[in-house]
Amino acid sequence: GHSKDIVDTAAAAGSFTTLLAAAEAAGLVETLKGEGPLTVFAPTDEAFAALPEGTVETLFLPENRDQLVAILTYHVIAGAVMSGDLSDDITAATVQGADITIDLDNGVMVNDANVVTADIEASNGVIHVIDKVIMPPM
Repeated sequence: GHSKDIVDTAAAAGSFTTLLAAAEAAGLVETLKGEGPLTVFAPTDEAFAALPEGTVETLFLPENRDQLVAILTYHVIAGAVMSGDLSDDITAATVQGADITIDLDNGVMVNDANVVTADIEASNGVIHVIDKVIMPPM
């Protein structure tokens, strides 16, 4: 099987330093290393960099930890969901609690983010790389 968990797999890929730092700040590393299985829609460093200036720094402040946790867990669904399991216009409940919507009309989209690389398997789930940070409904 795959020896690396979701965190190690993302770290090895090299383009998720912001995501991993955010998971660390949010106290979610253990969860993402847990048995799972989990499906993570993982925004790249470029996706985080595209947020309004100062957003990431603000989210990393201790007093905003709850908001950071909410944003990150909105990118995670329970269970291992491969792209072949997705169908058009389905919604999926995230670990955060709110739903995401899958759209297959132009490639695979999660809310308003495009899946740029799908089905990166890890020992405890699967990663789909997305090009935008998706925000839970406030």
